[in-house]
Amino acid sequence: MAKPSTSAAPRLSKKDYEARAAVLREKLVQLQVRLKEAPFKILLIVAGVEGAGTGDLLNTLGSWLDPRGVETFSFRDPSDEERERPFLWRFWRSLPTNGRIGIYAGSWYTETLRAALHEPPAQQDLSPEFERIRHFEKLHADDGTLIIKVWLNLSKTAQGRRLRALSSDESTAWRVSPDHWQYHRHYARLSRLAISIHRATHRPHAPWTILDAEDDRARDLDTASLLIARFQAHLRKHGRPLKTKAPSAATRRSLRPAGLKRLQSLPLDQQLSAADYEAKREKWLGKLNQAVRTASAAKRSIVFAFEGWDAAGKGGAIRRLTSAIDVRDYRVIPVAKPTDEEKAHHYLWRFWRNIPRAGLTAIFDRSWYGRVLVERLEGFARDDEWKRAYAEINDFEQQLTARGIIVVKFWLHIGRDEQLRRFRAREETTYKRHKINDEDWRNRRKWDAYEVAVGDMLALTDTTTAPWHLIPANNKRHARLQILKTACKQIETALA
Repeated sequence: MAKPSTSAAPRLSKKDYEARAAVLREKLVQLQVRLKEAPFKILLIVAGVEGAGTGDLLNTLGSWLDPRGVETFSFRDPSDEERERPFLWRFWRSLPTNGRIGIYAGSWYTETLRAALHEPPAQQDLSPEFERIRHFEKLHADDGTLIIKVWLNLSKTAQGRRLRALSSDESTAWRVSPDHWQYHRHYARLSRLAISIHRATHRPHAPWTILDAEDDRARDLDTASLLIARFQAHLRKHGRPLKTKAPSAATRRSLRPAGLKRLQSLPLDQQLSAADYEAKREKWLGKLNQAVRTASAAKRSIVFAFEGWDAAGKGGAIRRLTSAIDVRDYRVIPVAKPTDEEKAHHYLWRFWRNIPRAGLTAIFDRSWYGRVLVERLEGFARDDEWKRAYAEINDFEQQLTARGIIVVKFWLHIGRDEQLRRFRAREETTYKRHKINDEDWRNRRKWDAYEVAVGDMLALTDTTTAPWHLIPANNKRHARLQILKTACKQIETALA
């Protein structure tokens, strides 16, 4: 990442600028037509020294690009709603769909830079923020996203000259605030911070390009040339969707046999009579109600993820769980096949946007684990995609728990014979027939493969802060009571 020269150069003439701009603009629009059908999105992050002309550059790009394919975001101080979620929540929500360009003036870098400016240098440890940003960008780059990061640079002398010129003109003086002069006074410190950010987050999949912004005309042309080169290169490499293939043999091979062993060794013969269930249920509903209210008062959100075999009883368990929570304080989110909009995003996008506000509860009836279960086994995700999903999911859950969100995960486990009995009962019971379809029977024929996938899921995503709870569910009453107890205990432990 070479640092550009900051020595003064002859200003580009208006005639030369307009001639080159016309050519570049035409190329940009032509590329946008191709990008509309591309299976990836573009994220353009523009940052730089105060006074380098970020706003002017964005306005120029806005006039050169077709606005129908562009979304521009300017993130300032987070709102109360945004502060109540993990740091990256508001950026996940803003992501454009495939084929579109998202331009960020103020991004996931802005808050990190601002926070660092208000801390004494000796107390600064930006490594957690850098790690979070690296993971975020790597995750999207792995998904095909083109990430372009531009830093507009000015020497301190050039910055001062530009601020004075703006301040001396009545028509532009409003553009210079006391903050601009403060940043000018701390130019050396800001430069050191910028260098540390660049070094920590400059990666082959998300490189920084530093452009000299002293000549605003050259700045605009250099940025347009960069976009054209990056668009063309990415279209050559990723312009066509990868063909969906039949599931490979790898989908049926265990990555971590210990997880499969844990699943298969779970005893399923527990019994609980109706009388015992009724006697104990109210006690645990009351304890869970108290735990959830205590979490809410402490502004701690709760996220439940329910997974399990078809007919394992997830719906019934969720109904019993929600009876302990004020209806105003929770949402149940049933997860079905992704919509066209959801397919045009990273698979975690639809889950990020449903993260609850502080003190509220979200209950996912099936979850992000579909990536390593049904998508793995049905060929909806390539081998490289579902294999890296374990780390992506762990990172996602770590961001939730780091924000104070309590993540409670259940796998409802039943035996193969019990599933068959329930399938047949559904077919024979009029008001339950809607619960059974051909896909359920098709999945059942893949029981062994699904069992391997579940075992890998348990082994690779069972963490200290977001552990898996295996629930023996052959006996529904036992399973429902066990879920109430387990949820209550995990919430109480998290609040202790």
